[in-house]
Amino acid sequence: MFLFKKKFVPGIIWFLIMCVLLFMPGSDVPKPDNWMEKIFFDKWVHSGIFGLLTLLWMWPVAKSNLSNKQKKINFLIIAFLFIAWGLSTEFIQKYYCTSRGFDLWDWAADTFGITVAYFIIRFIIYPKNKSVVIP
Repeated sequence: MFLFKKKFVPGIIWFLIMCVLLFMPGSDVPKPDNWMEKIFFDKWVHSGIFGLLTLLWMWPVAKSNLSNKQKKINFLIIAFLFIAWGLSTEFIQKYYCTSRGFDLWDWAADTFGITVAYFIIRFIIYPKNKSVVIP
């Protein structure tokens, strides 16, 4: 069981990096160029960082020797917890971070990234590796 827990270390490290990035003062956040604003670059960044977080937490579950039902349940739990975490980060930014605020579209982007990661793990990676367990 200890080896299984060690496989979550990349997800834990990425979570801590995300916290630093999401909770830094607004004055320290680089201002996007005009073309970046047109393509909603910050929303793509939110989707990417939350999508990667979700993949890093779902991957060890997908590669574990849990039953298929337990894996599916854990995938959903991870997804819903990270969606709630995304909303929580917006409130933390609003009330506790200097020069930051609540942005519902950031949360929507977080949720989009989490959803894409869920579908990648659940329907692309997981079915191909049902019987594979990483030692």
